Formats: sequence, structure tokens, C-alpha cells
Amino acid sequence: MKTALVVRGGWDGHLPVEASDRYAGELRSLGYEVTVSDSLDSYLDAELLARTDLVVQCWTMGSISAAQVEGLTAAVRAGTGFAGWHGGIVDSFRDETRYQQMTGGQFVYHPAEFVEYTVRTGGSKFTVHTEQYYVHTDPANEVLAVTDFVEDGTTLPVTWTRKWGSGRVFVTTIGHKLDDFDVPEVDRMIIEGLQWATR
Repeated sequence: MKTALVVRGGWDGHLPVEASDRYAGELRSLGYEVTVSDSLDSYLDAELLARTDLVVQCWTMGSISAAQVEGLTAAVRAGTGFAGWHGGIVDSFRDETRYQQMTGGQFVYHPAEFVEYTVRTGGSKFTVHTEQYYVHTDPANEVLAVTDFVEDGTTLPVTWTRKWGSGRVFVTTIGHKLDDFDVPEVDRMIIEGLQWATR
């Protein structure tokens, strides 16, 4: 049985409990043993992280201690997977560059209103109506989906994967509101990303 640790908190506007509950349930339906934590101190528990195959983080903004980020990044380097969506993974701990190096990207800006935009994934595409993230990303990422930024047409990554030591990292910038996950392509992308990132 695979094990997952869901770590959630930070800014309430991204509904960390409701959003993470959805994918904790999906993981359970796939046979994972899921533990849910509302504390970043979970990243201080080396034994817990060593036996965890996947960390799903939904924690927007906030701050993380040096010891917490060291525990997390060390666990991922050793093989624990790390995954998440939207601000819960790519707008966490804005002043912690070691965290950003592991995730391969950082939120910079989004238009003030929700916008409709097209996401391109290989030979297919779909449309969402939500926040569109402008992000700075590592060129070493494997980009799985892109979009054209509504304000200037710049092509931006939406979803990517990367390796961090022996661990796998999955990030998508979609997921500001709960009905974003009702878009079948988004839901499938996240579920497949969680499975891919798992040790």
C-alpha cells in the first residue's frame, strides 16, 4: 500500500481543507493510506517522511522554518514524491528560495479578475475560467501544459514535472477554486500527477 501525507494550511482563500479533502479521497480510492496534517511541523518528522511515498501540499503563502524546509527537501531528495496545485505549491513560502528551487517555479502575478484561457497539452487543449498564473520557472522542468498569458500573449507553463534527487515533483498552476477541479482534464491531470510523483 502506498502512503500519502497531505499537508494543508496557509491562506484560506484557496480553500486548503476542501481542496485537499477532494484529492485525499481520490488517493484513498486508489488504495493509498492517507494521513492529513494541518502543521508544517510534519516536515520535522524524519521517520514519517521516510515512510511516506507522496507529500501533497496545499499551503499558500505563509512561512516555513529552516528546519522544516530542510526536512522536506531532504525527504524528497531521498525519494518521497511531492505534488500540488495552484498557490498551494507554487505560491508557498515566498521568501524561501530553497523551496522554490525544489518545486522549479514561483508565482509572480495574476490578472485581477478570473479569465478564460486555453491550456494546451501535447496535441490536445481545453479551456478553464479561473485565475491565470504568471510564473517564473526552471528551464530544466519538463513542461506538460502551457497557455498564452491573456495580457501579452507570452507562452507560460501551466503544468510541469521535475526530479529532485531521487524524488519526483509535480506542479500545476490551475486550482484556485473548487469548480476548477470539475473540469475533467484538470481533475485527470492532477490525479495522474499525484500518481506519477509517488515514490
